[in-house]
Amino acid sequence: MSEKKIRWGILGCANIAVRAVIPGTQKSETGVVAAIASRGIGKAQETAEKMGIPTAYGSYEELLADESIDAVYIPLPNHLHKEWTIKAAEAGKHVLCEKPAALNAEETREMAAACEKAGVIFAEAFMYRYHPRYQMIREIIASGEIGEVRGIHGAFTFNNAKDTGNVRYQQHMGGGSIYDVGVYPISAARFILGQEPEAATVHGFFSPEHDGVDMMASGLLEFPNSVALTFDCGMWAAGRNVLEILGTDGRIEVPSAFVTNGSERDHFIVHAKGESREVQVPYLNQYALQADAIGRSVLYGEPMPFGPQDAVNGMRVVDACLTSARERRRIEL
Repeated sequence: MSEKKIRWGILGCANIAVRAVIPGTQKSETGVVAAIASRGIGKAQETAEKMGIPTAYGSYEELLADESIDAVYIPLPNHLHKEWTIKAAEAGKHVLCEKPAALNAEETREMAAACEKAGVIFAEAFMYRYHPRYQMIREIIASGEIGEVRGIHGAFTFNNAKDTGNVRYQQHMGGGSIYDVGVYPISAARFILGQEPEAATVHGFFSPEHDGVDMMASGLLEFPNSVALTFDCGMWAAGRNVLEILGTDGRIEVPSAFVTNGSERDHFIVHAKGESREVQVPYLNQYALQADAIGRSVLYGEPMPFGPQDAVNGMRVVDACLTSARERRRIEL
């Protein structure tokens, strides 16, 4: 374990930060959470005391001015990602930005360029990709056990529709189910296949009760070699968090595909040759692994598993999905 630690600052007291990212980063080998900021000092102090964070700031600017902070995590609403990523980069901070990276690919390019100019890391917070089980899945596919991949299906849904004041249901803030949870199966298919889709067709349910954001979406992404991802995502539907990879000779079933439970549900199942076997995976904190990937890159120069261009490419796909859903047509990428 390294004696030197990356000192993290948290820009905002969002639920995802308090519930998952801060505790995970505190469990990491390479980092400590040294400061947190909010738009008012009261909220920042309350969260700092609750989470055992030594320093609280009443503005994001104050935290960025703290020269002892090496990296920041940005869990702000989607429409603020670009502004605060660029400001953090200009302040010399490495950036872990909550997904989706921004509102569109162009914003993401600007963020990546600002971080490159400042010589800092830019990472999009898809924590699940840092868990070793996805590398295990890729290795099983590469081994030929399930044959040639014919298709992938992913679903990520939950029901929080009664909370109409939630930022997820504010159009100008980048609300909607594709931004919030659809990005997970989209990124998983890109990662598993190691390719970018060629076209997107998505049908969306846009709710007038929720500022017109997509509360449910069902989509088809066309990948090279006639492979497709079918997915659905929703914020007004029963909860699901699953992925299936279908091959010519078998399939892989991932019951807790994106949000893990620290239980047997984290394992995945391989169905092949008329038999099924459960592949056990280690119970690891995905958020700690994510922080450590950045920490090792900063401390030891290890390459990041997912660079800024991956975030740009992912947002190009999200752009196409949103355009398809709104205009009800197939979008070529």
